[in-house]
Amino acid sequence: MKVFENINIDFISKRKVAYIVSGTLIILGLLSLAFRGLEFGIDFKGGTDIALKFDDAINISQIRAELEQLGLGNIEVKTFGGETGILLRTELQSVPTEIYGGVITGIQNSILRYEPNAQISISDSTDNSVTIGFADIQIANKVDSKLQNDGFQTSRLDDNNVIIRVGIADWIEGELRNKMPDNHFVVQKEDHVGPKIGSELKQDSIISVVLALLGILIYLGFRFKFIFALGAVVALFHDVLITLGVFALLHGIIPGLNLEISISVVAAFLTLVGYSINDTVVVFDRIRENIKIHKTASLLDNINNAINITMRRTIITSLTTLFVVAVLLIFGGDVLRGFAFALTFGIIVGTYSSIFVASPFIYEYVQRTKKNIQF
Repeated sequence: MKVFENINIDFISKRKVAYIVSGTLIILGLLSLAFRGLEFGIDFKGGTDIALKFDDAINISQIRAELEQLGLGNIEVKTFGGETGILLRTELQSVPTEIYGGVITGIQNSILRYEPNAQISISDSTDNSVTIGFADIQIANKVDSKLQNDGFQTSRLDDNNVIIRVGIADWIEGELRNKMPDNHFVVQKEDHVGPKIGSELKQDSIISVVLALLGILIYLGFRFKFIFALGAVVALFHDVLITLGVFALLHGIIPGLNLEISISVVAAFLTLVGYSINDTVVVFDRIRENIKIHKTASLLDNINNAINITMRRTIITSLTTLFVVAVLLIFGGDVLRGFAFALTFGIIVGTYSSIFVASPFIYEYVQRTKKNIQF
């Protein structure tokens, strides 16, 4: 990295070009947000998230075609944890009433597949569970054990009656077992999020980002000066707006790139805020030292000198972090892809804003107000 030791680039003089670049990206992002919007995950929309693990490799197109015939509505099917796993996402949170009888029939067929000679009867049925009566206690015990091993949630009313929970996962499970009897699978997880909880999570996520920015504004106002704090927060808004705009612009366009907004993506945005502000603070700290030491130098020279001196540290830090999140982006799978993309793109934009947004903002303030900065 010796190439970065003696650089002397006039970054501030190039600020107007950076303004055009940033303004264009922000406008494109805002237009994307206005016309395309963001794709929210189950964390915010509400629905059911089900992960299935098969014994053998599966044809995801075949499974997607089978599930689309069930009447699940807007369902998303993707690979999960390798070629034998799939992740199903549907906005439904309970089995539709009109097909409830068919779900019970599917459970009965599963039981008869375990024990073809079992004598069973439905003694009670509700929207959430069905009670299956068995003539033989030993068969009841055996079927109960097999149901639990396959991921069904069961309990016992008595020795002869098994209560089986009927949910979205149970419905899907029963249908797939009948259609794919030769490829055994288990339900690895089933997550439900209600629309009210999703709405609250969306509101809490916005509040958390705003509070983080407000906390940074207060902290930097005390550590430096208020104009420094304002410049840093403007740069952070710049980073968040551009990254959100990219999410709105690219979701659904690039196959395999999962750019829905989930809780993990919100965590990535908060991480991005922390990462970007750290880089900005390093530059601000050097600007403050330069103003104290080089009192006769112009503010433009002091800011340029601060950015150039910290450039080696910025390049090393950004590249090493970028390598790590790029590996997550490529090899992390569908679940981590949105998180990794937000960090990968955010690191690039955050590094750019520390140089071309935060510091030039201070210079513009002094030029327009004619006020000197003293420490």
